[in-house]
Amino acid sequence: METINALLTRRSIAQLKDPPPSKDKMQLVYQAALRAPDHSWLRPWRFIEVTGNGRDKLAQSFINVLKKEEEVDDEKKMKISSLPLRAPMIIIVAAEITIKPNVPRIEQIQSTAAATQNILIALHDMGFGAYWRTGKYTTANNKYIAEELSLSSQAEVLGYLYIGTPSVEAKTIPSLKNEDFVTNWD
Repeated sequence: METINALLTRRSIAQLKDPPPSKDKMQLVYQAALRAPDHSWLRPWRFIEVTGNGRDKLAQSFINVLKKEEEVDDEKKMKISSLPLRAPMIIIVAAEITIKPNVPRIEQIQSTAAATQNILIALHDMGFGAYWRTGKYTTANNKYIAEELSLSSQAEVLGYLYIGTPSVEAKTIPSLKNEDFVTNWD
């Protein structure tokens, strides 16, 4: 697949099954991620790859976080425990924020987001499906998750990439019109 084709055809696929990408393929995927723009070479990207029994550990982390905020009954525990089982692999995406006056926090988050997009494109190019989830268990919404994941106090969880082999045919998404989003100054 050529780069432009990969960019134009990539989309989120939520119905995923085994197998996930091999370790060799993930080495290439991470190398693509590490090519993201990075002001001052801070390298803020952090990725935690979760597979197999690690998904149960992630589910327990979610439960532990929720227990710090509210009562958790058995029904809620079961629902939360099923979240990491939606895909055979999950990559937790975090930005390790370095305090540096000439590189604001937002630039470090943007760099991590660019690295994450590189992961999504590389996976798509290899024939795998993926989708990026955010929400309650991201640092922006939860101060406990970085600690639960053994990240530093300067880390911010930006989301979770659910990854696997597509179990359904990907939906065709409509093309957008450039003029709806691009302003030209001549």
